[in-house]
Amino acid sequence: MRLSVPPEPAPRDPGEGVAPEPSSATAGGHVYSFRVELRWTGNRGVGTRDYRAYGREHEIRGEAKPVLLGSSDPAFRGDRTRYSPEELLVASLSACHMLWYLHLCADRGIVVSEYRDDPTGRMETGPDGAGRFIEVTLRPAVRLAAGDAGEALALHTAAHSKCYIASSVNFPVRHEPRILPP
Repeated sequence: MRLSVPPEPAPRDPGEGVAPEPSSATAGGHVYSFRVELRWTGNRGVGTRDYRAYGREHEIRGEAKPVLLGSSDPAFRGDRTRYSPEELLVASLSACHMLWYLHLCADRGIVVSEYRDDPTGRMETGPDGAGRFIEVTLRPAVRLAAGDAGEALALHTAAHSKCYIASSVNFPVRHEPRILPP
């Protein structure tokens, strides 16, 4: 099976966002830099005077992108109407897998007409409150307009091995893909 590497990022219209620029070359590839700005918005007038005195609300900003509202998980005194860092990590793994999968399907002539995922992550905490993810499971469901369903399923393994984020974490990222009926 031939796996391809995505082309260099093309210049984009400012209305579409800004593609990351390669910041340096490495043997056989590039090093890319990504930048966001995080602003804490949970100061309720007394700063972090004590653990219950401050909000966990924050905003994540990126050039030419909508503001993403964040907080900690409600289990950690956060706002459930905002995304937690844990949810964003699970979403990042899911999105990275999807983008590689769609790329590989396009290269192989497999036409995907629908893709959805219902990923979950599991985290454990210790007696001191420190925590870590122990696994993430992706559950991509794909509808095909053309192509072999068996090959389409097999490409999830290739997408997993190519995903930059899955390759960067120290816990298992599992996938349970399925093909939806036409």
